Amino acid sequence: MGAALLPSLRGALRQRLKDERAAHIAAFRADGKPEKLLRGLRAAVDSVLTEAFRAAELPPNTALVGVGGYGRGELFPYSDVDVLVLLGQPADALTEARLEALVQLLWDLGLEIGHSIRTVDECLSESRADITVQTSLLEARLVDGDAALFEELRTRYQAAMNPQAYFVAKTTEMRLRHAKYEDTAFSLEPNCKESPGGLRDLQVILWVAKAAGLAWSWSELAQRGLITKTEARQLMEKERAFKDIRIRLHLYTNRREDRLAFDVQTPIAETFGLQATGTGPNMRRASELLMQRYYWAAKTVTQLNKILLQNIEAQLFPQPTVSTPINERFNDVNHFIDITDDDTFEKTPTAILEIFVLMTGRPEIKGMTARTQRALWHARLLIDGAFRDNPVNKANFLRILQAPVGLVHALRRMNDMGVLGRYLPTFRRIVGQMQHDLFHVYTVDQHIMMVVRNMRRFTMTEHAHEYPFCSQLIANFPNRWLLFVAALFHDIGKGRGGDHSHLGALDAAQFCRDHGMSAEDTELVTFLVEQHLSMSTVAQKQDLSDPDVVEAFAKLVKDERHLTALYLLTVADIRGTSPKVWNAWKAKLLEDLYNVTLRVLGGEPHWADSELKNRQEEALATLRLHGLPRDAHEALWQQLDVAYFLRHDASDIAWQTRALMGLLDSDNPVVRCRLAPAGEGLQVTVYAKDQPDLFARICCYFDRKNFSILDAKIHTTKNGYALDTFMVTEQNFARNYRDIISLIEHELAEALRSQGPLPPPTKGRLSRLSRTFPLTPTVDLRPDERGQYYLLSVAANDRTGLLYSIATVLTRYRVNLHTAKIMTLGERVEDVFLVDGAVLNNPRVQLQFETDMLDALKI
Repeated sequence: MGAALLPSLRGALRQRLKDERAAHIAAFRADGKPEKLLRGLRAAVDSVLTEAFRAAELPPNTALVGVGGYGRGELFPYSDVDVLVLLGQPADALTEARLEALVQLLWDLGLEIGHSIRTVDECLSESRADITVQTSLLEARLVDGDAALFEELRTRYQAAMNPQAYFVAKTTEMRLRHAKYEDTAFSLEPNCKESPGGLRDLQVILWVAKAAGLAWSWSELAQRGLITKTEARQLMEKERAFKDIRIRLHLYTNRREDRLAFDVQTPIAETFGLQATGTGPNMRRASELLMQRYYWAAKTVTQLNKILLQNIEAQLFPQPTVSTPINERFNDVNHFIDITDDDTFEKTPTAILEIFVLMTGRPEIKGMTARTQRALWHARLLIDGAFRDNPVNKANFLRILQAPVGLVHALRRMNDMGVLGRYLPTFRRIVGQMQHDLFHVYTVDQHIMMVVRNMRRFTMTEHAHEYPFCSQLIANFPNRWLLFVAALFHDIGKGRGGDHSHLGALDAAQFCRDHGMSAEDTELVTFLVEQHLSMSTVAQKQDLSDPDVVEAFAKLVKDERHLTALYLLTVADIRGTSPKVWNAWKAKLLEDLYNVTLRVLGGEPHWADSELKNRQEEALATLRLHGLPRDAHEALWQQLDVAYFLRHDASDIAWQTRALMGLLDSDNPVVRCRLAPAGEGLQVTVYAKDQPDLFARICCYFDRKNFSILDAKIHTTKNGYALDTFMVTEQNFARNYRDIISLIEHELAEALRSQGPLPPPTKGRLSRLSRTFPLTPTVDLRPDERGQYYLLSVAANDRTGLLYSIATVLTRYRVNLHTAKIMTLGERVEDVFLVDGAVLNNPRVQLQFETDMLDALKI
């Protein structure tokens, strides 16, 4: 009878659930009380589940149990409803049929049901095998049915619980989860549930406390002395704030969405009543205000999470205390640094920085005791102007920066505890500061920490394989700690309006003077902060084969010490923006600029002629290794000018010479392809009779095949042939690159033989990030310094088909392309082209050309 009755309930229960749910959500929109909504949604589901469960007419010794978040008594608008049907004995055929009908009904009600059907023995067996099941049962709650059976489950579950093993399992799980999110709460699109410092971290604390029988709430933890009443109140406030955000995410997206993605940050901020402030470069979006609040809350949770878990661990794993005095203020207690008195920092404020100095000098110290962390967290408010002016504190801060080991850990701890921002007020301003430049994936303060970390890794032998050239350079760099100072200040001026490099340089200069650094060291640090973007700009946007470009850069850096320092900071900086921004091609460009600038700084006369000769000799040596006749190169090289040899490496010259032997007068296009000598991607050479639309046709082919062009070198030989070289990459080429190489060589040659009209560019869709933060496209056309060519600079959101769109405009106006510097920074494209053409000398036509180019950049 039960199974037959259930379908008749479907409509009534579904409508009731819908009405009650709508009423609770409407009440939340009116009063903004997250706990009230979560309880209300849970009660609404309890009601329909109870009626459905009773109508199913299951055996009397059966219970309906809520587990997981639903068992905890909280239900977010689009969360799963996790239920356990607890059986007194294994189900017979009739019971199985009724259970199947019940589960089907629950799905038909529109609930996202996560269900399990088990006996008590099966529950305990699954719990022993799976920490996730064990955790879900920890919060089990009887919804309806046999209370005695449910009590049996609870009693046997608690008897089987091993609090120590559970603590180890959950904290290990937490560390792995943190690693998945890059061990930072400060990613620009955090997951408010799973990211470090989010809701899950709060839940872990209560889970391990419940498993150990220590407490079931924040107030009980305070009563047990594991946290203070103030800390309990802070945790409850942050938990409520995160729940509020998660509810609004669910309601705005109409799905289970826990990530504060860029495209939802502004709408969510507006539901809190937040509005943009300021104008122009000083404007702060509503989303920035929301996210800065989120990051400060996550920082508090992270800090209190460490204190609480350490206290709970001490309860679960009591150890004999081995205390060794360090000085009159600190002891080493079981390899954790501990204050000698609760008021150590109040009595001796200089100890606030001293503790970090001691930790960098004692690698055996694993961390701080919980009471020390708590005391330091509260003592950060003692850091004021007088504290910063104290010579002892200035000396201690420099000792931290100069520490041979432990620098990164020290700075991160200082940032997490609010000490760094209190000591450097300018740093405090960028804690939680968003970056909407389409390529940074961290807040400003966390990006700075990443850059310091990268710089530190250059000095560590275990990481020498990652950046061998950087490791080699920094090994011989005197006073390398100055590089850490520059890294700490390089982006500190962001978010204030104006040139952040200049503002940061002013802050850095003031810091150096305040801390008694020499004029020489001060000059180096301020130079690095002021010019930290210069080397990447020159390497990626300018023609390194132009002696004037290299000599101007050499004049900027002045000497080898400044050059080396700027190179190291540039690599560390780019690597710290996003895992997607750095690639081997950018590494090669920077290293090439470093090496050629070093030759200029060395005072080598006629260095460009020497560079030309060296490349030709090296290319000839490579050709001889392949057994080619001594004069095999002459036919091609006689058709090439100096610019070609300065723009290509010796290996490229040798490869192209071999590839084109016997084909110099070919009527058909020649395409040759190989794995890029430097890093990922392919190098493609095209040799064909020059024609106005050649570049556009090549771009059209790569666009249709979903290849990204990283770099293009365009050259015309003396006999009227185009000799063009492209660096391209494609997402999956590494798996079957041999087939792709053959395909490109055949298909691209065929495409260039075709003289049909060019297809119109397809305006590919912008990414979600680019749609949220669209760039206003820019076009800048100006003569180069010699007045021989024009520099065409464009900036726009990246999208499929963009370069082909640019190429079609060049073709339409019969503008000749000489070089193309393609720079993609995350979702942002900044390309520079060296061009010429008669139409560019006509102001009216030039204006129309720029207008059409702007149209090509737009979606």
